[in-house]
Amino acid sequence: MTAPVLSIRDLHKSYGDLEVLKGVDLTAPRGHVVSLIGSSGSGKSTLLRCCNLLEDSQQGEISFEGEPVRWKGKGLDRRPADPKQVTRIRTNLSMVFQSFNLWSHMTILQNVMEAPVQVLRRDRAEVEGAARGYLQKVGIGDKADRYPAQLSGGQQQRAAIARALAMEPRALLFDEPTSALDPELEQEVVRVIKALAEEGRTMILVTHDMNMARDCSDHVIFLHQGLVEEEGPPERLFSQPESARLRGFLSSTVPA
Repeated sequence: MTAPVLSIRDLHKSYGDLEVLKGVDLTAPRGHVVSLIGSSGSGKSTLLRCCNLLEDSQQGEISFEGEPVRWKGKGLDRRPADPKQVTRIRTNLSMVFQSFNLWSHMTILQNVMEAPVQVLRRDRAEVEGAARGYLQKVGIGDKADRYPAQLSGGQQQRAAIARALAMEPRALLFDEPTSALDPELEQEVVRVIKALAEEGRTMILVTHDMNMARDCSDHVIFLHQGLVEEEGPPERLFSQPESARLRGFLSSTVPA
């Protein structure tokens, strides 16, 4: 069997004396969408940042396509042992943040091209053709020569998704990709994410949008106070939650 793109076992993450993740497991098989839901402070975004090693964890194992991350040190002093391994994993797990993080002095096309040219050392002409294709895919091909400030929030987030796709990653990681948008612009981004899910792309999605989690996901994980309170397929989790905490969370977030 093919190894999962990402596998996490018994992950613990602390900031000083504050333990944010208290032993979390996560598996993202190839071609599957895994959504992380839960209230603010439950550890969703921290877990996502640990997935691509933007945050160091203090205990537990992380494997990328069957290859374990190598560590040195223990506890709060634990760090990845091999910087080249970290770089390789990060370039294959493209992250889309809620705040877009586009370079304001570059055009949208230049934003999308920058990492494949500078990090992956790909041919500029080849990258430009692919970048224009990704901008078309997310519906803003006509905005390639605009600057971020000239685009709406929804268009900027779609540009950020195109930038992530341009790295041709093994998986896409989304950290609350619609939380900074008003409802109309939010739907622009949701449509793109749903289309990517239908293509069979591997994605890990932190979201407050329960409709998107239900419609896009193969597997949903509900985090509560740094632990997996409940997980399973969305059709069961949203219709027949077993945990009282999950039932309470859904009653406050999903319209009747």
